[in-house]
Amino acid sequence: MPDFGTVASAILSGLLLGGMMGLIALGLSIVLGVMRLVNLAHGVFLVMGAYAGLYFLKLTGFDPLLALPLLALGIAALALPLYRYLLAPLAQRGPEAQLMTMFAVAIILQNLFVFVFSADTRSIERSYATLPLSLGAITVPLIYVIGFAIAVALILAIHGLIAHTGFGRDLRASAADPAAAATLGVNVQRVQMLTFALGTACAGVGGVLIGVAFQFSPSSGGAYLLNSLAIVVLGGLGNVPGTLAGGMILGLLQSLGGLTLGDGYRDIVGMALFLLVLVFRPEGFLAARRA
Repeated sequence: MPDFGTVASAILSGLLLGGMMGLIALGLSIVLGVMRLVNLAHGVFLVMGAYAGLYFLKLTGFDPLLALPLLALGIAALALPLYRYLLAPLAQRGPEAQLMTMFAVAIILQNLFVFVFSADTRSIERSYATLPLSLGAITVPLIYVIGFAIAVALILAIHGLIAHTGFGRDLRASAADPAAAATLGVNVQRVQMLTFALGTACAGVGGVLIGVAFQFSPSSGGAYLLNSLAIVVLGGLGNVPGTLAGGMILGLLQSLGGLTLGDGYRDIVGMALFLLVLVFRPEGFLAARRA
């Protein structure tokens, strides 16, 4: 049986990692809420962020975590033409057309990454990525603490953006009723374009954090997409604090599942939670509690 230090370390590590997953899931949640689009390329955008951070480090020598705003803007800028030329023309053809388009984008980008970067596993090597942080018997990776702090700060900033700005008001109106919002003068297409860019930036920033904390490859995005879907279902669509809480809950359960059943069962725990919440409380467990 694991001792107290091992269990406590697993719990804290899961909560910290869950905060980073919450940031990734938030990008998927806001796109789904505003555009009614399950962005199947979300995980690939995360991998794009990881490669962007890796090659930023190689080309400049600067820590990619210090350049997160620049990397986020670059990845968001790449999302704009995707929306303008692929998604916007399909807006009147139902959600299936956009869904399949983003599935095709995901396949193309993943194969492009293999062609350009090879299928080899990479990581963004930083000295602090392997350092432990100890508090008595509890030990967690320092990068988990750094990543959690960055993720929470960005989630709170996005929450403030949505709750207290004119863009946030337009975003909420477009999510609630796009036709009524357009009647009131909201440029719904512009809101959707910026929301898609913001969601992509969340994935990209999450990818940089994941790239520093773990190894990644062109095919790594699928697992993070599934985890993000589980977090959105758990936290409730459009519930920003719920997304953070859902990420931490999922991270905690995955960590405990890996501790008790083995690391190979971490993702199974997440998918089991996803199915249970979807069956018994599809509106989102935390969203229902908040209501």
